[in-house]
Amino acid sequence: MSAHNIQPERNQLLNDTALLLIRIMLGVVFVFHGSQKLFGAFGGPGIEGFSGFLESLEVPMPLFSAWLASLAEFVGGLSLLLGLGVRLLAIPLVFTMGVAIFKTSGDAFDLQKGGMEYPLTLAVITLALALAGAGRFSLDQVVLKKRRSPKTA
Repeated sequence: MSAHNIQPERNQLLNDTALLLIRIMLGVVFVFHGSQKLFGAFGGPGIEGFSGFLESLEVPMPLFSAWLASLAEFVGGLSLLLGLGVRLLAIPLVFTMGVAIFKTSGDAFDLQKGGMEYPLTLAVITLALALAGAGRFSLDQVVLKKRRSPKTA
């Protein structure tokens, strides 16, 4: 194998490793926040407390919306950690962060006043992963390889 052939493979390995690191960090954040909302873990409000918060923001159907947002974060976070269904499950995550941006963000980039930079960053990184895919180190790739491999008798 020539040096010319090794460089693209090395670059792909670095790209896939970068996607893995991004997926893991983002997945941890979403699982953490989703479990706070769903189960009251890590000092979170639980589903009833989160529903009350959404009601105070005048979000329609606050209990139903709380379940949807909490599940999007928790299940979407697990999806990112495993690299399974990343492109599909990014949709509810980006939507949920969009709602957070428009419903809770007072001043654009003033975190002390409920700025939008945190949910905006999560939304943009999630969207980027949806566009790039989960990378080589993911269950998505395992599933794709099984589908592509010829069946033997």
